[in-house]
Amino acid sequence: MFFYCQNQQAKMDIFTQVNLCRFCEPELPLGAKPIIQGNSLSKILIIGQAPGLKAHNSRLPFNDPSGDRLRSWLAVERAQFYNPDLFAIMPMAFCYPGKGKSGDLAPKAVCAPKWHQQVFASLKQVSLTLLIGQYAQRYYLPQYSSVTDMVKAANYETQNMIPLPHPSPRNQIWLKKHNWFEECVIPQLQVKVRKALDGHEAAIIPI
Repeated sequence: MFFYCQNQQAKMDIFTQVNLCRFCEPELPLGAKPIIQGNSLSKILIIGQAPGLKAHNSRLPFNDPSGDRLRSWLAVERAQFYNPDLFAIMPMAFCYPGKGKSGDLAPKAVCAPKWHQQVFASLKQVSLTLLIGQYAQRYYLPQYSSVTDMVKAANYETQNMIPLPHPSPRNQIWLKKHNWFEECVIPQLQVKVRKALDGHEAAIIPI
């Protein structure tokens, strides 16, 4: 029976396997409800932190004001953003972790080492990866000491893994303090996104 289960799992695509994962369920306040998006045709990969409560309830990643701001940064409509042929979305932890004293708890540390490389291997057409917020950035760009340093250092001409500040309304202070991000970085980001979408160009949306 164990061999049969392993064999059946091997036949599933990685996104189905992640959706069936219950590894952390005993530690999750609302149970396991993994949220991931993508397929072998996806052009852009977004790595965030963990689903919020609205995403947990709707089964849609970034289905909240953070997502609205992120889509405006990328200059894409909801229909494009939720099209798995265009965007893959893979958080650092796939399930809602619960509330802490100030905002949601940190993403569970087990998901990225358990699943991320397998997801990467299935995304054959991704040419641009966006790291949203400190958890994804510390994991994939550990050489930098702060989000600000990472965002400033990004080279939009040569780099295909781009760090972005978290688009949450809670991050408004950072965005106001570093107004160069929306004035100088966002236009470069939108050009990069249009190139990656290759024929599915997004109209520029004023911020």
